[in-house]
Amino acid sequence: MMGSIELVCPAGSPAMLKAAVEAGADSVYCGLRDETNARNFPGLNFSPEELAQAATWAHARGRKLLVAVNTFARAGQSARWRASVDAAATSGADAVILADLGLLAYARERWPDLRLHLSVQAAAGSPEAVRFYAQAYGVRRIVLPRVLSVQEVAALVRETEAETEAFVFGGLCVMAEGRCALSSYAARRSPNLCGVCSPPEAVSYTEEDEGLVSRLGGFALDQFAPGEKAGYPTLCKGRFEARGLLSYLFEDPVSLNAMSLLAGLKAAGVTAVKIEGRQRGKAYVARVAGAFRQAIDALDSGADPEAFAPLLTDLAEGGRETAGAYRKLWR
Repeated sequence: MMGSIELVCPAGSPAMLKAAVEAGADSVYCGLRDETNARNFPGLNFSPEELAQAATWAHARGRKLLVAVNTFARAGQSARWRASVDAAATSGADAVILADLGLLAYARERWPDLRLHLSVQAAAGSPEAVRFYAQAYGVRRIVLPRVLSVQEVAALVRETEAETEAFVFGGLCVMAEGRCALSSYAARRSPNLCGVCSPPEAVSYTEEDEGLVSRLGGFALDQFAPGEKAGYPTLCKGRFEARGLLSYLFEDPVSLNAMSLLAGLKAAGVTAVKIEGRQRGKAYVARVAGAFRQAIDALDSGADPEAFAPLLTDLAEGGRETAGAYRKLWR
């Protein structure tokens, strides 16, 4: 039985979906094996047939399936994106997650009974924006951008009627949520359409006189001393020198873990909490889903969920965690 907050977990494959549900997920989100899915990663995702099988399997266990068609359509090729909405609708999915205005309009008209969620990629972070999507397209839930504090989330919820879904674990993005032109320039691939901002074929590590150097598309992003942990290189987490000072200019190499803020998010009126990581494996999602299941159940029984937060520390990037913007002191 679902607790006071819906636990939404990622699935990059049918095996990962089953692992998430068996570990305690209330809902699982996934995508098709093409550019209409922001995690269009080689070897991952679902065919239309697998999507229908996943919906049947999840519903038999009282769980929900959410399908992300959350990239922005290419000009002249929008038929592919509309076909993905059709595939999600006919699969029996409980909702489709969209960001493209044209696709929202298509889904509203073609499938009026299909529940629509707004992707984080749409970056709707104000009550006015949320009301626009709800009134214009019938959007029922907003996946919140990862730039809001808990107080700002509460203020947004008070002024809107749409459900809200907040990320609580996994990677962070300080750019425009999947539309990072900087990564696209360096890697020569679109983070929006190719599933990742640092594609593996553009990443390299080389031992040099000064130490281990990580690069993306030939651009040096970091240099590590012997014995220093070397994270996966992304431009926003690169270490650069500016005005004589060497630092992580955009973002430290850490992962979001907002388990200690579950009570605050619940009090703010958040409907669901979301785990990032469809590009990960089933062991990862099983551990994260299991830990958050225990934390939400503890919260509902009056116990402190923060006790479960250390269960996931070793999964964080570089072994370091952050509450992200939920506790931000900046604008």
